[in-house]
Amino acid sequence: MLLGKVVGTLVSTRKDEKLEGLRFMVLERLDINGKPQSGYVVAADAVQAGIGEVVMYASGSAARQTTVTDQRPCDAVIMGIVDTWDVDGEVTYQKDED
Repeated sequence: MLLGKVVGTLVSTRKDEKLEGLRFMVLERLDINGKPQSGYVVAADAVQAGIGEVVMYASGSAARQTTVTDQRPCDAVIMGIVDTWDVDGEVTYQKDED
């Protein structure tokens, strides 16, 4: 699993029929310290993540292992919304509670 921040949405009106009904989000990749890495990822959203949320995502064949993406041709899927994480005993990220 990898970490990313949801920075946008992607809409595609013409796509393979197996992708119908999936919601796509644009993720900024994050390193273990929460710093942005180069590049972006388009991922199917299996957990209803929102803009600005930090998420866990899987890529490759693991992306087809969720209920939402089973037997669908996708290469990345958001499979969790991060509440908190720490590195070496120090909190790296804490989700804001509104």
